[in-house]
Amino acid sequence: MASNTTGLLRIVKAAGYSWQGLRAAWQHEAAFRQEATAAIIAVIIACWLDVDTVARILMIGSVVLVIIVEILNSAIEAVVDRIGQERHPLAGRAKDMGSAAVLLAIILALFVWIALLWSHLR
Repeated sequence: MASNTTGLLRIVKAAGYSWQGLRAAWQHEAAFRQEATAAIIAVIIACWLDVDTVARILMIGSVVLVIIVEILNSAIEAVVDRIGQERHPLAGRAKDMGSAAVLLAIILALFVWIALLWSHLR
């Protein structure tokens, strides 16, 4: 399935596939919609707060990381579901691990926000 497309056309096509992936995540994944909405609000708050540039980048970066991990988790779930709907321990493990990765990303984002807001408000 290797493509012979190179150069600028390859970049344009890759951007199109990425856009399709974001649209699919928004259309088919409620968790993605919830986390994306929370991320947009968090980015607005991070831009509104009077914090230094590094703190702002950490705050925004931590919520973007949650979105990235959620997209990867959704991709894992889609592939597992495509393979079959029957219960299998490995399929369950793959889905659980993806979910655990999302949870860890959310916990990391919360720690970053709490630490930075705590230091800012003191």
